Amino acid sequence: MQNSSSVTVFTLDGLNETASHKYIFFGFTLLAYLLICLFNLTLIITVIIEKTLHEPMYIFLCNLCVNGLYGTAGLYPKLLADFLSDSHVISYAGCLIQTHVIYNSLMCEFTILTLMAYDRYVAICKPLQYHSIMTSLTISKFLLLCWILPSCESTIAIFLTIRLSLCGSQIDKLYCDNWSIVKMSCVDTTINNIYGYILILIHVSQALFIVYSYIHIVRACVKSSEEMTKFMQTCLPHLISLIGFTISTVFDVMYSRYGSRNIPQDLHNFLAVEFLVIPPLLNPLIYGLKLSQIHRRIKRVFSRKVDILK
Repeated sequence: MQNSSSVTVFTLDGLNETASHKYIFFGFTLLAYLLICLFNLTLIITVIIEKTLHEPMYIFLCNLCVNGLYGTAGLYPKLLADFLSDSHVISYAGCLIQTHVIYNSLMCEFTILTLMAYDRYVAICKPLQYHSIMTSLTISKFLLLCWILPSCESTIAIFLTIRLSLCGSQIDKLYCDNWSIVKMSCVDTTINNIYGYILILIHVSQALFIVYSYIHIVRACVKSSEEMTKFMQTCLPHLISLIGFTISTVFDVMYSRYGSRNIPQDLHNFLAVEFLVIPPLLNPLIYGLKLSQIHRRIKRVFSRKVDILK
């Protein structure tokens, strides 16, 4: 048994069964990360340089992509290095930093999706009041909220974990997460569990608010074909992103706490990283293809670059 005073590194056991095909896994993971960076950076740059896209919905979308890059930066560089290494270890401090980045990104994404739902609710259900409600000051406050609140939530969770004495150093995942560290505690973790449930309640309330918003949005849209078209163009991409992210997150949370150890390691790994692969990869694609303004501006940006090269 190891006490926290002697635990300086953790061993990540998630890659134990990939050694024979590590270069294949490395290639696919590197490709996925490069695509995530390319797609998200393309959308971010397009929103920044196109002044016609400096509207609340696109500003929130830009922040969603920035958060996607932030979260994946906490996983992919270390994961790629581990694929090429024979030892899959991470320092105690590095583990806490990785946990903070991934959890912060996860909670930030849900908060941004909640704000996007509110933006669509105001735009469709209160169109005449939209510009008086969604002012520059209000948007700035919302953006501060979506970055600062999740960071505080994650920081508190990390500080509650630091105080624990640990009796192990094996993490059965590809990366560090808070629950895996807490499970190795030699002391009572009631405070950590209570705080975890508080966070769940906070983000479940966000989910309920989103459901409430969409009930009103759908009611408003069914009244006219014009509103329904607007719903399909601006709300459907958000709804797809929300559903995909929620399913991915629920999979990870439920498996971390209640998952069976009898399932294959490959399936275990997929469930563990799904929320850091699918949403960051699909979000810019969904919005870039579905939102006509984004689609047109991206084509314009690339056509300008081609003209310059000529």
